[in-house]
Amino acid sequence: MSMAMTQPEREAFLADLHVGVISVDQPGAPPLSVPIWYDYAPATGLWVITGAGSVKGRCLQAAGRFTLVAQTEAPPAYQYVSVEGPIIETRDADVERDLRPMAHRYFGAETGDAYTAGTPHEGQLVFVMQPERWRTVDYRKMGAL
Repeated sequence: MSMAMTQPEREAFLADLHVGVISVDQPGAPPLSVPIWYDYAPATGLWVITGAGSVKGRCLQAAGRFTLVAQTEAPPAYQYVSVEGPIIETRDADVERDLRPMAHRYFGAETGDAYTAGTPHEGQLVFVMQPERWRTVDYRKMGAL
């Protein structure tokens, strides 16, 4: 019995709210792996926001691709989706198009607005990745545990 997710299952899981872990090549060092907020839509891809001058931002610009893992940790219903692919778009982050919606996704409207108001916006970039490779597991498919 396969515990892999179907395409609709994996896309729904990735679109759900998780803090992801991004991994990106780092010149002359092991890959950089850190938690990050993200969003995903099948028609658009997966996108993250980070500072252009941050370690993440510099590595993303140099590598041109990344991997992101999202998971649920509660046994026995452990699940994960790992996606990797090229960055297909890099753009300056816009407060209303990018930053506020991401803050609302993770904090809700009221706290998201406060977070957006108190966070510097200069130099933030949006990196959009088109998933090419998916790895998935859904232990719920084992049946009653």
